[in-house]
Amino acid sequence: MSPLASGPQGPTTLRPLLTTVLDALTAGAATRDGPLPAGGPTEVAARLREALGDPLPDHGDEDALRTLVQALAAGAADPADPLCTAHLHCPPLAVATAADLAASVLNPSLDSWDQAPAASELETLVTRALAAEVYGKADQAGTTGDALVTTGGTESNQLALLLAREHHGHTQLICAENAHHSLRRATWLLGLPEPVTVPAPAGTMDPAALGEALTALQGPRGSLLVAATAGTTDAGLIDPLPDIATLCEAHGARLHIDAAYGGGLLFSDRHRLKLDGLARAHTVTLDLHKLGWQPVAAGLLAVRDRHDLAALAHHADYLNADDDTEAGLPDLLGRSLRTTRRPDILKIAVTLKTLGRTGLGDLVDQVCARAAEFAELIHRHPHFELHDRPTISTVLFRPTDATDDTVAAVRRTLLTEGRAVLGRARLDDRLWLKATLLNPHTGADDLAALLKLVEGHTPR
Repeated sequence: MSPLASGPQGPTTLRPLLTTVLDALTAGAATRDGPLPAGGPTEVAARLREALGDPLPDHGDEDALRTLVQALAAGAADPADPLCTAHLHCPPLAVATAADLAASVLNPSLDSWDQAPAASELETLVTRALAAEVYGKADQAGTTGDALVTTGGTESNQLALLLAREHHGHTQLICAENAHHSLRRATWLLGLPEPVTVPAPAGTMDPAALGEALTALQGPRGSLLVAATAGTTDAGLIDPLPDIATLCEAHGARLHIDAAYGGGLLFSDRHRLKLDGLARAHTVTLDLHKLGWQPVAAGLLAVRDRHDLAALAHHADYLNADDDTEAGLPDLLGRSLRTTRRPDILKIAVTLKTLGRTGLGDLVDQVCARAAEFAELIHRHPHFELHDRPTISTVLFRPTDATDDTVAAVRRTLLTEGRAVLGRARLDDRLWLKATLLNPHTGADDLAALLKLVEGHTPR
């Protein structure tokens, strides 16, 4: 009989396996000489295929756990490496990762109360606390916000459009050129018209152009949905949220703000003012597996008025029978479009409780400070050009006088060698290297080393 992770003997069974996993993670990481495995896709794939062998053998291999974890670690992009800066790919907190293990062991499914008695209550309490971070306490009319747990920004943005459609019927999305691709995909999935796109000449939505679009479109109140961004994926920029909110209110348009990246600034007393206007949105996307240091997935959709969530109500007699609901068993099906859901709220709750607002705010402040330091280092360097000072923790730069082809080639060379992981972004009709700093342990020496690597790989 294969031993189980849950039940009275579960912890005893798991303990030696965890030692195996931790040893394999250590051994795998030791084979890398940087944040990425060397050799590029072909060599990495070959090494993984050799470690895996037959994916479904006739007879099992008791060493499979060690072999495959070590192979995965050896071939991983390590977000904790200071030179891994390409994406919104954070190194998760140890305490959150430990909590995630507990969630896997207990394996609650948040589609009915009898599968997740404590987890369902924990989700209710923590999501409402996070909604209050966005919207504050109940307003004068007694309206209170709420939040749903999602798999990330893409699902949150899709839910935001769905709620708008169900609340108002026909919905026309208006977004800027800087909007996340998931918003356009959501209109396709939901059968909505093609989005109306307004310019973002400086990387952020142009309020004047938005006003013109709202005036030209004029429709029934609420039929227009404006999607603004607080933390673009290319440069970490924040749209002028107060101006956009004022325009939406004047034209009777619904407002959604995609704050998947920038939402973490709410925890920082120093930086939260950059999100002024966030509370005026009807819905807000948050992602705590970015500026929240959670293992994937840890997305949220906050809603200003929890009554909007009535659109998600769904009945399945085996999960939320009417008489069970009337008897007091919580109805969980309206909390997501998914049925089976793991308790991702546990790791979030443990993190919030362990660090508190101050502890999380300190982490936010640290990565923002490192980004500012990196920008200054680039600004003072004679061989590099800085795009602009960072708004959050993303810095765009490029070697002076380099062509776009050279910028792209430098990035790919560093990736193939496994030496550094840099992203790319096209702004002002030029290609830039992108460093998104999400590791609060990154130091000044790491930043200097990253710049030196790029300089050393740039042809002169």
